[in-house]
This record gives sequence, structure tokens and C-alpha cells, in this order.
Amino acid sequence: MDTRIGFIGTGVMGFSMAGHLLDAGYPLGVFNRTRERAEPLVERGARWFDGPAELAAGSEVVITIVGFPADVEQVYLGGDGVLAALSSGTIAVDMTTSSPALARRIAEEGAARGIAVLDAPVSGGDTGARNATLSIMVGGDEAAFAAVEPILTVMGGTVVLQGGPGAGQYTKMCNQIAIAAGMLAVCESMAYAHAAGLDPFLVLNSIEHGAAGSWSLSNLMPRALRGDFAPGFKIKHFVKDLRIAVESAGEMGLDLRGLEQAYELYRRLEEEGAGEDGTHALLRFYEGG
Repeated sequence: MDTRIGFIGTGVMGFSMAGHLLDAGYPLGVFNRTRERAEPLVERGARWFDGPAELAAGSEVVITIVGFPADVEQVYLGGDGVLAALSSGTIAVDMTTSSPALARRIAEEGAARGIAVLDAPVSGGDTGARNATLSIMVGGDEAAFAAVEPILTVMGGTVVLQGGPGAGQYTKMCNQIAIAAGMLAVCESMAYAHAAGLDPFLVLNSIEHGAAGSWSLSNLMPRALRGDFAPGFKIKHFVKDLRIAVESAGEMGLDLRGLEQAYELYRRLEEEGAGEDGTHALLRFYEGG
């Protein structure tokens, strides 16, 4: 547990993930654009750094989980970026959901400097991050993966190397496409229950244990029906993910109509000011609220 880890991004997901590394005994450095979000980790023993390059210079492994592809690009390729400061032989792991093309580009730039860069987006939301049960989908060099797998298993319950650079991001897009279509279905189901004059909670009790059952139906719909739209995963980030999925599907010549419909509806919700709400706030669209 003596590997020096630098962690960038202590938001809804990253805060808990970094905390697990501290609990496991790893020497941990942290950086976040808003320092107060990382302060509780510093109080628990993490070391604060003033920027990505400063953090990277003191780390053997750097883990990042930030907001958008533009943030990833800045953190890795900017003048004060990770790759400019990491030493040859070190490893970086980007756990942001980002562009597969950008993941490959950063991996290539890292390889030219003797640095292995893995793309390792996660699924499981804030609950999975808190409970260390995330599914972690990894793309990149097999030897680098083997070296950091013990670190990743501290944060996740399922850790799978999917292939070369970009494979983790492509796998995460598969995950987001499935979630998007599923969320449309469960919201439509509950809207139909309301329109039919049924008690949607009783309907949930009947259908969640049968063939219609899903994680979203059992975990998010009760919250949505109570009007609790606090985010486990924010709409603004889901819109970003679906945009990446739509664009990459187009590059592959795929016509994914469920994905495109979900992207359009979530984009409309974001434009209407719901970007900070959880993805289950889609129920509002169907119920006119």
C-alpha cells in the first residue's frame, strides 16, 4: 500500500472513491478546482496540491475523474497538465466518462513519454462510489492494468479490462445507451400507471420483481414518484455522455433511435433548467411537471 497516488476530482463520485483509497492506507495526494470539496480528505490525511502538474510530479499513479472531455483534455494535455509532469514508467487512469477518441489520443501521447494511460470510466452512481461497488470498465495496456488492478478493486466491485485504449469508454457508452433506453421505458410505465388511475407504488411492487425489473425501476422510480430528484448522476453529465454516444454511433453508421430520443428529451430538460437534477427527473417530462 505504499504506491503514491494522486487523485484529481473530488466531486460527487471522486470524493468517496478517494476516501476508499485513504482508508486502504495508500499515500494520497488530491487536487480539485474547488479546494473546499477536498478539504475533508485533507483533514483525514490526504496531501493537498495546488495543480495537476504539481500533484503528478509527486505521484506514481494518477487517477482523474472530472466533468467533461474538455476538462480531461486540459488536465492531461494542458501546460499545467498531468503528462507534462509524470515521470516515465508511471501510470495515469482517467475514470471520467469521456470520448473514446480523446482516450486514444491521450494514451498515444502518454506512450510517447513512457507513461501508460488507461481509460477506466465507472458505473454505479453516487451509491456505488460510496459503497465501493462500482463497475469499472478499463481500456489500455494489459501490463499497466495488472499493475493498478489492486488499486481499482479498492473502489469497485467489478473491474474488467475491455481491450486497448478507448475500449473502456466504448464500454461505458454501451452502459449509457442501455440506461437511456431503460429510463424512457420506466418513466413511460409510471406515467401510464398514473393516467390509468393506479397507485404507481403498488404497480412498482408488482412489476419490479418480474421480467420488467431493472435497477432504475427499483431504485430511481420510488424517488421520482416522491418528487425527490436529488442527483445520483446529474442530467447535465448524462447529456454529455449521450452526446458522445450519438456521435460515436454515427461514426459507426448505427441508427440507434432509442438513444437519439433519450438524448433529445434529456437535452430539452437541461435547457429547461433541470441540468442539476438526477436522471430520474425525466419523469417530469411525461407528467408535465
